Amino acid sequence: MRVLHIISRLGAGGAEQQLRLLLRHVPVRCDVVALAAPGTTAHGIRADGIPVTHLPLDGRAGELRALAALVRTIRSGGYDLVHTHLYRACVYGRIAARLAGVRAVIATEHALGEHSVDGHPLTPAVRARYLAAERLGSATVAVSAAVADRLRDWGVPSHRVHLVPNAIDARHFRFTPAVRATARARLAIPERAFVVGAVGRLMAAKRFEVAVRAVAAVPGARLLLVGEGPERAALEDLATRLGAADRIRLLGERDGAVAPSEDRPAGLPGLLAAMDVLAAPSAEEAFGLAALEALAAGLPVLHTGCPALDELPAGAAPAARRIAPGPAALTDALRHRLAAGPRRYPVPDAVERYDIARGVRRLMDLYDRTTTCGPDACLRVPPVSLRTARRGERGAPAG
Repeated sequence: MRVLHIISRLGAGGAEQQLRLLLRHVPVRCDVVALAAPGTTAHGIRADGIPVTHLPLDGRAGELRALAALVRTIRSGGYDLVHTHLYRACVYGRIAARLAGVRAVIATEHALGEHSVDGHPLTPAVRARYLAAERLGSATVAVSAAVADRLRDWGVPSHRVHLVPNAIDARHFRFTPAVRATARARLAIPERAFVVGAVGRLMAAKRFEVAVRAVAAVPGARLLLVGEGPERAALEDLATRLGAADRIRLLGERDGAVAPSEDRPAGLPGLLAAMDVLAAPSAEEAFGLAALEALAAGLPVLHTGCPALDELPAGAAPAARRIAPGPAALTDALRHRLAAGPRRYPVPDAVERYDIARGVRRLMDLYDRTTTCGPDACLRVPPVSLRTARRGERGAPAG
C-alpha cells in the first residue's frame, strides 16, 4: 500500500508531531505534502527518510495553483490512499484526491473545538465548507470522543466517524535527573526554582494568557512556554505589563520526537524534565497531547479541559488534576504545588492506553477496510466508542 499524507503545515504542533510519530511506525510506504512553507517537523520527517513536498496556499490564485499541483502530485504518485490532516488540508486534500481519481480518502480531525477548528472561527461559511469537503472523503478519524461528538452534532453521519485517539511513544519522555540538571543549566534556571510549563501552538484557543497571569501572581515561579504562533507578541506584552517578563520565557518550537539525553536536553522531552508542573489552560482541547506527554515524563498536570484524560476511567491519571477555567483557579493550584515541593510521579496507566502500537493497529485496520471495500461500503459498521468511550465505558480507547 502507498499512502500520501497531506497536512496544512509542518511546524511543531501536536498534529504535526502525531504525523511524524505515525510515519515512523506504519508498515506502508508514505509520502508527505505540506500546504505551507517548511517548518520544524518537516525537517524531522525528512531526517527520518520520508519525502516531503511543500505546496503553500497563498491567496486565492495561490490556492488554485496549489490545488492543481496537488492533483498532479497525487496522480503521478500512484497512491492507494490519501490521508489528510488539519482544516485546510482536509478541505483541499479531499477535493484534490477525488479530482485525481483516488477514492480511498481518510481525514483525521485533530483540532475541532466548540468554537474553532484549527484556529479558524466556526462561522457558518467555515462549517459549510468543512461539511461539503467531508462528503468527498471515505471516513473521518476523530482523535477523541469529544471530537467525534462534535462531528456528529455537525451532521457528519455516525458510520463515517471513527475514533482513533492520538498516540504517544512514552520512551521519548522518560525522566532522568541528569537530563533535568543539564536542561536547567542550559536555561540558567536554579536547581530549586519552581518551574511551570505550558506547551502548544500559541493561538487564542489555547488560552496561554491564563498561564502567564497565574505565574505572574506567584512570586518566584517561572514559566517555560514551548510553542510558536500568532499570539506570541501579545503574550510577551502581557508578561511585560504584569512585571514578570524576567520570569516568563517563550522558547519557540521544540522537537518532541527525540528522546532526551545529556547531550540533547533542549528538545521538548528535555524541557519537560526541567519543569515541575504542566499547566494546560485551554477549555476546548480536541485531545490534549501535551498533558499526556507530561504524564509520561512524571509531571503533575493541571488542566481545564483535556479529552485524553477526561475520557478515561477515574484513577487512570492520578497526577492530573482538573481545575476551573481562569487565572484564579490556576494561581491557587500553582501555590499548592509550590508548597508541596517538587515531585516526580510514576508513569500512569493513561499513558499505556495511548501507546503508538495500539494506534497504528487501529489505523491500519481502517486503511485496509477503506482500500479493499471502496470509499463507503465497508465503513457502514457501528462506530466504535463515541459518547460511550467516555470514562472508559468500553475500557481502553478503541478505533
